[in-house]
Amino acid sequence: MSPTRYVLAIDQGTTSSRAILFDSQARAVALARRDLKQHYPASGWVEHDPEDIWRDTLAAVREVIERSRAPIHDIAALGITNQRETTVIWERASGKPVSRAIVWQDRRTAPDCAALKAAGAEEPVRRKTGLLLDPYFSATKIAWILDHVPGARGRAERGELAFGTVDSFLLWRLTGGRVHATDVTNASRTLLYDIHAQRWDDELLALLRVPRALLPEVRDCSGVFGTADPALFGAALPIAGIAGDQQASLVGQGCTRPGLAKVTFGTGGMLDLCAGAARPAFEQRGPAGTFPIVAWRRGGAITWGIEAVMLSAGTAVEWLRDDLGVIASAAESDDVAAACTDTGDVWFVPALLGLGTPAWDFGARGTFVGLTRGTGRPEIVRAVLEGVAHRGADLVESAEADGNVKISSLRVDGGMSANRTFVQALADAAARPVEVSPVLEATTLGAAFLAGLATGTWRDEDDIAATWRPKVVVEPARRVDRDRWLAARDRATHWVQELSTLEF
Repeated sequence: MSPTRYVLAIDQGTTSSRAILFDSQARAVALARRDLKQHYPASGWVEHDPEDIWRDTLAAVREVIERSRAPIHDIAALGITNQRETTVIWERASGKPVSRAIVWQDRRTAPDCAALKAAGAEEPVRRKTGLLLDPYFSATKIAWILDHVPGARGRAERGELAFGTVDSFLLWRLTGGRVHATDVTNASRTLLYDIHAQRWDDELLALLRVPRALLPEVRDCSGVFGTADPALFGAALPIAGIAGDQQASLVGQGCTRPGLAKVTFGTGGMLDLCAGAARPAFEQRGPAGTFPIVAWRRGGAITWGIEAVMLSAGTAVEWLRDDLGVIASAAESDDVAAACTDTGDVWFVPALLGLGTPAWDFGARGTFVGLTRGTGRPEIVRAVLEGVAHRGADLVESAEADGNVKISSLRVDGGMSANRTFVQALADAAARPVEVSPVLEATTLGAAFLAGLATGTWRDEDDIAATWRPKVVVEPARRVDRDRWLAARDRATHWVQELSTLEF
């Protein structure tokens, strides 16, 4: 591999748009970032302006090319990773969005999901997609836009409009409207794609009221989708890799062999486990609360995975900072927690948004247990970090149970992976080594890997696995009382009964 061969990756996330240029040794050469404005027009609503996404992404890519001083013709390919489920609908003729994008966090379609469940739509959705009928996913967002933008449904049925998750919208814009496509990882998060048959499903389209004419073509994650308009960057860069953020992070941390797993600790936490060519034994949620996912598809061959979900991770630290004023910055939580050696038997359950895997209890609530007059600021902050760490251990144990595998070590990225106290607490709670990613947000590197695989920068998945060089490996330093944690977690459950009784 030539040392002058580069791959450029776009990481369009919930709060920012970033671009990074990597060399053939998977080292970051240059980075640019733009914060993304959030819109909250009503309670439970979260929106982005697609034009902001496009403008910021374009600016970040141009800045990276300029800062790196890499000759444009030495950039072999461009990859895209994106916030999953966020929904954009635009005009095919002009490329103009018909509304703001509805973000994955948005809950406005909860009543629609409840009505669909009452009508019996949940069973085919679960069976074919492996997902739950929930506002989180794209399908009911699509229907909402078509029902609330004047004339949109009729225009969609006539083929005048296009739907896409953010990757698809960026691909359309980058190629000057020549390519309307997505990859299988993003398609599989819409509730409209049968992950077993690998196609858009007519029954699901009818149930969820989404016209087929809106939909993009579904392709492999690694392969040339098209070329960027030369007017944008000075060359027709091949766009050769696309994957949703969590799957991209799995690839970015070299978890391309069965049994390798990573957790991304951002606002929430996502564990993804590479399961290999064999589909997980469960079609829907597994007994331990994980979900089957398409990890990636290359050359038409699917690599399967398992995903476990933590609803609150970095959110708990933000709560300490923004709402309680206990710390001045997220980074300060490390030093404050390190001021005490233990919590004094204080336990915190980070169920600020309910509990995901394994309990799936939306009526659970954040809980402190064991507070005394001697509990101080360091113990409170440490308890929060250790509580998130124990939730990480919950995800590991659930993935091992549902995947029937042993995860020998855990790879981590995301903002909290820079917190030394937290990473040590995670190693202790999970009772196994924790390998910290050399790239804080490994999603971007995963997009680069997928694009590089398609254009010859890396040969295959084993070549990618061989690039893994953790920034640091943290070994367990003490035994912790997981039974004590589970008792505290049980106390947090079933607090809001009407939410706890929802089947999820």
